[in-house]
Amino acid sequence: MHFLRIKTAALSYGALLAICCSIAFASYLGSYMRIPVVPLFARSLGATTLEVGLINAAFLLMSGALSIPLGILSDRWGRKLLITSGLVISMATSFLLYASATPGQLIAIYLLFGTGLAAIGPTLMSYVADFSPSTHLGRSYGWYTTAIYSGMSLGPALGGFVAQWLGFRPLFLIAGFFVLLLIWVVVIFLPSHAPHLSQRPSSSQTPTFTRDLLRNRALLGCWLLTLGGCFGQGMFVTFSPLLTHDYGLSMGEIGLVFTAQAVFNALSRLPFGRLSDRVQSRAKLAALGFISFGFFLAVFGFCRTLPQFLLTSVALGVTMGLSFTPLGALIAEVAPPEARGLAMGGYNTSIYLGMMLSSAFMGGAIGKVGYETSFFLSALLVLLVTGGFYRLLKEFSGSPE
Repeated sequence: MHFLRIKTAALSYGALLAICCSIAFASYLGSYMRIPVVPLFARSLGATTLEVGLINAAFLLMSGALSIPLGILSDRWGRKLLITSGLVISMATSFLLYASATPGQLIAIYLLFGTGLAAIGPTLMSYVADFSPSTHLGRSYGWYTTAIYSGMSLGPALGGFVAQWLGFRPLFLIAGFFVLLLIWVVVIFLPSHAPHLSQRPSSSQTPTFTRDLLRNRALLGCWLLTLGGCFGQGMFVTFSPLLTHDYGLSMGEIGLVFTAQAVFNALSRLPFGRLSDRVQSRAKLAALGFISFGFFLAVFGFCRTLPQFLLTSVALGVTMGLSFTPLGALIAEVAPPEARGLAMGGYNTSIYLGMMLSSAFMGGAIGKVGYETSFFLSALLVLLVTGGFYRLLKEFSGSPE
């Protein structure tokens, strides 16, 4: 064990990136194996529709609320400790799900589950930024986000297959042991400190960096754009199944629409990551991506046939990759290394909050003005926050060196 730790201290940029991408893929795969299964498991325990909604809301609430404070802790206590702690919590929730017997217990477990994911997500993103040269931030986040989206895409399919084959409770046991193995991978292979990692200040300095960061107009603009972009993404994720179903698409065809978006979203992040390292301004590239995303989000509300839905979902996936990949790299660039955990925590909070707000408010809007107008209004919001983002970023060059 001691030999392995000595060896990992001298790992190259490429090796560290491969380790982080593998950990991200595996952690999201293990977590998202449970996502589509828990609502059905809750129903089998007698949960009402309201209680099923509360279970998912508990997860989103804790993930969003704790991303910033846990990101700050990763700046003060170190990335590896927070990543390992988050995985331990995730493992514990799997075993608790296995032993659960009431919907109320599921809500409590999912509050804990959200806490674990909040400890993992922003901390891993910060760790990637710590060892990535400024000239490679875009491709680093291209690979990293591709790993995350791959885990998020494959996890539900794998979980559904295992649950259908073995049942709900065996799935939770399998997911728990899978995360247990991942914990050992992190402990053995992920360096706590390496010579080329960005140096962090002592804990007594962190509050000063925190105050400075919250006055960082460029960072606030990135958070604003993330919030608005994820409002639009939440509109697609939450309400496109209802829209497509109303126009006669089968469950298989609806799944195909979702798959097309997810696949092109993931695959486009690799070339766009490299592109963001080569362009003069990551901010302009992100703004272009969100403007394009807003346009196709509006178009989606006017689609009527399977080919139209498929083509537009492909375009949405590509523009999401064009938008979020340079945005993630830009956040790492505008935030000082000493407070990247806070910066990435705010990024993750903006993601969850944006999707929650969309789910909460746009259902009522659809009931009053219909799908076409609601998708158009969501797209308009994306365009408005893009303008606000660009205004806040005007003083930042965003040029890779």
